[in-house]
Amino acid sequence: MKLFRSLALLLLLALAAPSHAQGLDDFDAVPLTDVLEVIVLEGEILAIDANGGGQLSEDLHLAEEVLWTGARGRIGVVITNERLLAVSIGASSWREIRFERGEQYPSHALLGDRVGIAVTPRRAIGFESGSGQLFEYRLGPREGVLATRVGENVVVVVTSRKAVALSPSGGFVETRLQLKEKLRDVRVRSNVATVRTDRRLLIFRGPTHSWAEQHLELRQSG
Repeated sequence: MKLFRSLALLLLLALAAPSHAQGLDDFDAVPLTDVLEVIVLEGEILAIDANGGGQLSEDLHLAEEVLWTGARGRIGVVITNERLLAVSIGASSWREIRFERGEQYPSHALLGDRVGIAVTPRRAIGFESGSGQLFEYRLGPREGVLATRVGENVVVVVTSRKAVALSPSGGFVETRLQLKEKLRDVRVRSNVATVRTDRRLLIFRGPTHSWAEQHLELRQSG
């Protein structure tokens, strides 16, 4: 009876292992092999899944011009003179955000294995493969972008007012900078981003999709 219970437990653990690995997959296996290819054809763009063999097509509009394309890991991004399009492995369609009248197009996007970001003078447009959705953070009046960094699983944008981050766990998460707080350094690793100011160390962790902070001791000069 004891042997039977032990074998049953081992069987349950074996059956549970694949789903557990799938749940952690958004933050494991870094860096990823590039498994997505984006191709521009006459009048359309095509995303090809190198592993699964599937493909997604998106028709271009009349007079729409492709300005930039990129693919890395599980995601691909296309920038045209009308919109930003993004796609990920397993998606059912391309996602898009249209540029507004008078909005300056981003010259390129920064891509990680599962996240991407493009910035215009009006907003930051982010993409993550977890949900396959596009997200935007709108800049306020006189709010400028100071730094933009991308890791395999995290994006961070630091403006004159906030630190804004994105991971495959969800959309943008913000933390406000204090009045007259000065940016010193921004660093990004696979699953974590750090923003150092003259007062604090701000830490964004991709797996928990949250910001934490640590106050720095002010050293007296002289």
